[in-house]
Amino acid sequence: MEEKVKFSDEEVRRYLRHIDLEGVGPSGQKRIKEASICVVGAGGLGSPVLLYLAAAGIGRIGIVDGDNVDLSNLQRQVIHTTASVGTPKTESAKRCIEELNPHVKVDIYNAFLTQENAEEILASYDFVVEATDHFESKYLINDVCTKLGKPFSIGGVQQFRGQTMTWVPGARTYRDVFPDAEDNAGCQSCAVLGILGVVPGVIGTIQATEAIKYILGIGQLLTDRLLIFDAKSMSFNVLNV
Repeated sequence: MEEKVKFSDEEVRRYLRHIDLEGVGPSGQKRIKEASICVVGAGGLGSPVLLYLAAAGIGRIGIVDGDNVDLSNLQRQVIHTTASVGTPKTESAKRCIEELNPHVKVDIYNAFLTQENAEEILASYDFVVEATDHFESKYLINDVCTKLGKPFSIGGVQQFRGQTMTWVPGARTYRDVFPDAEDNAGCQSCAVLGILGVVPGVIGTIQATEAIKYILGIGQLLTDRLLIFDAKSMSFNVLNV
């Protein structure tokens, strides 16, 4: 139990359920504390990802988003509050994380990810979570992370459905599964088609789970597999790719 000395008494109490959990324990919680994860998008998917990563005790969390909180976001973007409307999503999310867990270091990038800044931002993190609603961002993150050898989780939601997959070096990439970016150019966004508010909560929670599993080195990741969730039928399907 030597690893426990690296935690304060308050941290031991906070993470007790992890420390008592076979497969995590003190050494696993130490890995969580030493880990860094960047979440691109602080909206519907990013909200549960950020909340659960912070609650788990990820030592350093990066948040990338150039948008402000809008009243219409609050139906699903649960990290933000009514008082946050009009403020940058990165700042709103950071405040919430710091209230939830003051032991987490939060770095914010109040900008959208672009070809010019992506590599510089993502390079210093152990794992990346793609939580945007733009196909261009998904392909960008795929390309930059595969170039850097940076593991990532990618997710998408629309109406009553969502999907997610994970990449590590050697696995199939997002481009392998969806090779033609132009095929998605005409896809309409949630702003047009709508979204059941809880759907990004389900997918985002799975993405957070994948990130934590990667850090811990446990279980089977969603590599070479695409998980599809349908809220209407309450069904999960996993396709080998």
